[in-house]
Amino acid sequence: MQKMAVLSSDQELNDRISQICSKFNNYFEPHFFSEMQEAIEFLKYELPEINVLNYSDENIDHGEVLETIKKDPWLHYGGIILVHRGAERRQMTEVTPSLNVVATMSRSEFVKGFFRVLKILVQNRQILFQRDLQKYLMKSISGSLTMDNDPFNVGTYANLIPNYLYNIGYIDLELKDKLHVALFEMLMNAVEHGNCSISYNEKSAWLEDHGDIIELIRNKNLDERVKNRRVHFSYTITPERSKYIIRDEGKGFDWRSHMSRKHDEMALHGRGIMMAGIYTDNLSYNDMGNEVSFEVEHNKKSVNMIPSIFQDQDEMIFQDGDEIFREGEASNFMYYIVSGQLNIYRDETLVSRLNQDDLFLGEMSFLLSDTRSATVRAHGEARLIKISKNSFVNSIKAQPHYGILLARLLAVRLDRLNDYVAKIKTSAKAQTNAAGNADHNSSADMGEVAEDMDEISGISG
Repeated sequence: MQKMAVLSSDQELNDRISQICSKFNNYFEPHFFSEMQEAIEFLKYELPEINVLNYSDENIDHGEVLETIKKDPWLHYGGIILVHRGAERRQMTEVTPSLNVVATMSRSEFVKGFFRVLKILVQNRQILFQRDLQKYLMKSISGSLTMDNDPFNVGTYANLIPNYLYNIGYIDLELKDKLHVALFEMLMNAVEHGNCSISYNEKSAWLEDHGDIIELIRNKNLDERVKNRRVHFSYTITPERSKYIIRDEGKGFDWRSHMSRKHDEMALHGRGIMMAGIYTDNLSYNDMGNEVSFEVEHNKKSVNMIPSIFQDQDEMIFQDGDEIFREGEASNFMYYIVSGQLNIYRDETLVSRLNQDDLFLGEMSFLLSDTRSATVRAHGEARLIKISKNSFVNSIKAQPHYGILLARLLAVRLDRLNDYVAKIKTSAKAQTNAAGNADHNSSADMGEVAEDMDEISGISG
C-alpha cells in the first residue's frame, strides 16, 4: 500500500480522491490534512510516495510546504500532483522547477486526470519511488506502455522519467530539463501530427485563431478512427544511459526533408524535433517516419544532493588510494558520501566497494560505538562529509525525522544484505546437492563463500 499525503480542505475534492483511490484496490492509502504543520510533519516522518496539493486552496499556504520539500533533498522522492485553477498554471511552473512534480491538473479536469495519473503510476511503479530497488537489485530496467491521444498523458510521462533519473542521481538538473523537453515534444508530435494527422498548415491556422492546440487534438479525437489510434512508448534505463522509442499509428512523415531544414525555417513548426536532436544522442526515425528513437547519456559523475542537516559540515576530498580510516580504529565519525567510490578491505583483502548510492560510510560502528571493522580507501577521487557524533546528535534533535529515515535506510540495507546472503546459501546448497560426494571439495568451498558473506554483510566500516 502506497501512502499518499493530501493537503486540501476542500471536502468535495477529498471525497473524489478517496473514491478514485478505491478503484485501485486500496493500492493507494490517502491521508488528508487541512493544517499545514500537520502535513509537513507527515511528509517528514512518513515519507509518502505521493503528495497531492490543492494549490487553489486559500486556507493553506502551499508555498511553505513546497519550500520545505525543496530545501530537503530526501523529501524529493515522493511524487507531487498539483491541483489548480487555470490561471495559476504559470505561477506553479515558477515555484516547482526542481521538485518531483509528476502531474498538474485543473480542478475542472481532476476526476479524469487524477484517475489517469494513478493508473500511470501503478503501471510504472518499478521506476517510481524505488531508489534502492533500482540501484542495488535491478541495475537495468525497461518498460513498454501504450497511450491514447490525450495530451494529459504526454505531460505526465514527460515529467515522470526525467524526475526519476534526477532523483536517483543519473542526471543533473540541466539534463533533466533537456530530457523533459525531448520527451514532451516527441510524444506530443506522435499524438498531434502522427495519430491526429494535424498538418503544419492546419496547426498554423488553428494557433492563429485559438492559441492552444489541445482543443484541436480533442476535436480530432471525436473521429472514432483517430480516437482508436495509440502511441507506443518504451524505455530502457541502465546506469550509463537510457534509450527511448516512440511510435504512433499514423501515416508517418518525410523526416529526411524535415531534418534538412534550416533552424530559421522552424519559427512555428519543427522546433521540437530540432531541440530533441540537440538535447539527446542518436536521434533517428524508421523509414516510414512514424517511429523515433533517441538516447541520453547519463552524467559520468553523479553527485548526491546534500541533506539540509549536513550542509554546514566540512566536505573532504580524497584522492585515489587515500585512506579514510583503518580497521581497528575508534569510530568517532561517520561519513555521508557525496560522490566517488570507496574500496572496503578486511585483512587487506578487498571485500566490497561503496559509492554515493550507499549514502553512508562507517555508520554501523559509529552508531554502535564499536571499532572499525574494515579499512576504507578511495578508489579514484571521492568527496565525503565527515559527521561527528556531537553534530549528528544535534542534527537529529533539530530534525528528529532524520533519525527515523536513517533507521529505515539501515533496515533496508540489512534486509537487502540478508536476502543476498540467503540466495548465496541457497545456491551453495543446490550445488552441493547436485555435485554430491563426487565434488566434495567444491561444495565445501561454496559453503565457505556463504559463511564469508555472513561476515561481509556486517561490514560497512
